[in-house]
Amino acid sequence: MRNCTVNELALAIVLLFAISGTALAFWQETRAEQNFQTNESLKFFPHTYDQCPELPSPFTMEDGTEIMIAHTKNGKFTLIPVTVEKNEALGYRESEWDKIRILEVDAEDFPVLARTGLHSEIELDHTRWITGRSVAEITDSGRPEGSSGEGFMSQDEDIISVLKGDNRLVHKLGLTHPQLAKPLFHVWNIARWVSYTSRSAGRSIDSIDYFFYNKRKIRLITAGGRGWQYSIFNDEIQGMYHLEFCRELDDEEKAFLQGRYQNLNNEQMAGFHKMLSHIHTGEMVPFYIMRYGFYEGHTGYRADPIAVSLIFGLRSLEEVEKAFEGYLYKALTEDFTGENTSGSGERYEE
Repeated sequence: MRNCTVNELALAIVLLFAISGTALAFWQETRAEQNFQTNESLKFFPHTYDQCPELPSPFTMEDGTEIMIAHTKNGKFTLIPVTVEKNEALGYRESEWDKIRILEVDAEDFPVLARTGLHSEIELDHTRWITGRSVAEITDSGRPEGSSGEGFMSQDEDIISVLKGDNRLVHKLGLTHPQLAKPLFHVWNIARWVSYTSRSAGRSIDSIDYFFYNKRKIRLITAGGRGWQYSIFNDEIQGMYHLEFCRELDDEEKAFLQGRYQNLNNEQMAGFHKMLSHIHTGEMVPFYIMRYGFYEGHTGYRADPIAVSLIFGLRSLEEVEKAFEGYLYKALTEDFTGENTSGSGERYEE
């Protein structure tokens, strides 16, 4: 009886310390957030801080402003407003780009996508036109040497097979297209803000080294313009910026992959790591994802939804692997042809 009482007392003490520690951490985080609840208390880039602000990143203030913490190449920290706003005017290409609609979804062609954040494959099976252009015309424009040299999809892909393939990947991740578009809009808004405050629209962003997102450090490799690209759809979306960023996989993640994909040689494993942790795309893609569920096909500018979910901490590597059960490498590497639209064979219906 005495031993039981002693054990119960010890357990109570351990629980008390655990609860106290959790409560203290919560109090400290809440207090830090309360200190940054108004615009008046914030100073955005180009202002810098010697110490990292004690805030989550991204963080939404009471007035709806979304901010992210970044680290500059001169060793300072800075705060950047990255709010994704409905009907916000961009305004850096005068007559057309200032009319772009950031959060618009193509409800006329894809009502289920607009309602749920995912496509209906029955709807896609019957789709012959998107934005008033035939799917054949969009496919021809999107393939290599169509409207661009590298193209928006590979030679053996078509617009419907790509929309289906990525929709299945996103469904298996338990996410929606708007959820995956948002962090890419945040990256694009970093480039926009730094360009605006530096009076250097279109030029490479060379002042930001990395930024924090869901406790992950993401390195900003490239953010700059290389000439205008017009949309393959009949819309107002245009592109100028290249956006390239990566997150280094930690040792545990690398060991996890090595243990489950022992059949891959060193070159394949290195490529596997890069596909999961590195994205080189453009600012058109978050608009495409939001409006059409289109991440581009298997080209050098693809923003693979699996990589987006992992880089930005929407899913852990273990969660991603559980969703794909041993064929994650295949899901990342195989084109979305008519015979293969994700390697899963799983359709999504509302």
